[in-house]
Amino acid sequence: MSQIAPAFGSKAEKRAFYKKSLWILLPIALQNLMDTAVNSADIIMLSYVSQDALGASSLAGQVYFIMSNLIYGLSSASAIMAAQYWGKGDRSTVEKVLGVAVRCALMVSLPFALAAAFMPEALMRIFTNDAAMIAEGVKYLQAVSASYVLGAFSMIYLSVMRSVERVMITAVIHCGTVVMNVVLNACFIFGWGPLPQLGIAGVALATTISRAVEAIVCVVDGIMCKRVRLRIRWLLARGGQLVRDFLKLAVPAAGNDIIWGLAFSVYSMILGHLSSDIVAANSVASVVRNLGTVLCFGTASTAGIILGKTLGENKLEEAKVYAKRFIGLAVWTALIGGAVILLLRPLVMIFMDISVKDATQTAKDYLGLMLYINAYYIMGISLNTMLICGIFRSGGDVRYGLICDALAMWGYAVPIGLFCAFILKLPEMWVYFILCLDEFVKLPVNFWYYRKGKWLKNITRDEV
Repeated sequence: MSQIAPAFGSKAEKRAFYKKSLWILLPIALQNLMDTAVNSADIIMLSYVSQDALGASSLAGQVYFIMSNLIYGLSSASAIMAAQYWGKGDRSTVEKVLGVAVRCALMVSLPFALAAAFMPEALMRIFTNDAAMIAEGVKYLQAVSASYVLGAFSMIYLSVMRSVERVMITAVIHCGTVVMNVVLNACFIFGWGPLPQLGIAGVALATTISRAVEAIVCVVDGIMCKRVRLRIRWLLARGGQLVRDFLKLAVPAAGNDIIWGLAFSVYSMILGHLSSDIVAANSVASVVRNLGTVLCFGTASTAGIILGKTLGENKLEEAKVYAKRFIGLAVWTALIGGAVILLLRPLVMIFMDISVKDATQTAKDYLGLMLYINAYYIMGISLNTMLICGIFRSGGDVRYGLICDALAMWGYAVPIGLFCAFILKLPEMWVYFILCLDEFVKLPVNFWYYRKGKWLKNITRDEV
């Protein structure tokens, strides 16, 4: 005998909603945590090499950061379409979406891989003029270049699998390779066993090997999976209505993410041209901030999955209520994240004091202030990510985010950051503080747009 679903809005229904959200959130948050853990491990291990290696890894990582934001835009488009067609019950179209998205991701990632392999010094000079950091960054980029293509494939595949509610298997695949990455990092950095001591190049090599393994596992899973399969014919299929629909979402989403990512890279460039002290401090502070945003980003991803499926089922009013609940969750996860940063601050300062080789007192002082700033910065990040990447994108509304971030980051944060750093020549920490106001500039406008409800759309078609 089938169970009767609880009435919408009842206590039982709310409990069921939060239970389902938690079931999806925890594996996603675990993946985010593991990603942050491997970055933390890199920071800890590289701190025993030198401050220059620590700073260089942070700056060289901006190349992948820019590419990953482009790929994240593609994965967002594939996740939106996959979630809505999954809600509609159209598995065949989900497989087509996966094939189209993977093909686009491979085309986007290849130029970045080639540039990192053959033009590493030119890339590093974009972010810093420090000769020691450039030399270290060149080693890193050449060794990590192949991982860009491998990582792009895995990111798309795992994103689509999460959208069809295979969150547990995606967590197992990704977390397993992250553990492998950490172990290989230690082996190559310190030369454990028969492996050579490679320093910063060892971090990059460990990343490449781990992403190769992850990509192989994803291919095997895609062939064997009974729910949604990775089919070669959809990788090679010609353009059609589905491709046009995908590009209609992917181009603005990728544009939004690259604008956002490039702005953060300019932030790093600004800091990189101020001093190696603020670069080293920021590389540690960024990792701690990422720990604080684990639940925030996981909740936004959960919102995209649940809201997309609900909109695909054409339950628009229910999706509207769910969105309001997710905004409440975004506030709570931001408060938790800020508390995590403040609780970790004493431990991080001890780590910086006793572990980071040749770290200056100025870098330590900068780090202490950065952690306080990031404790409140998370609230803006959490709410804006929920609204733009979770709620608006679930209904296929990707253009608003592109316009919003273009104005907030390139119309405000980047110009004022450059002006304060190189024209007014303000103290370095004042420049950092001003750069961290970008999220709060766009927050009121995002809430105004949310209340308009234009994102409430079912974008599926009967035939594609």
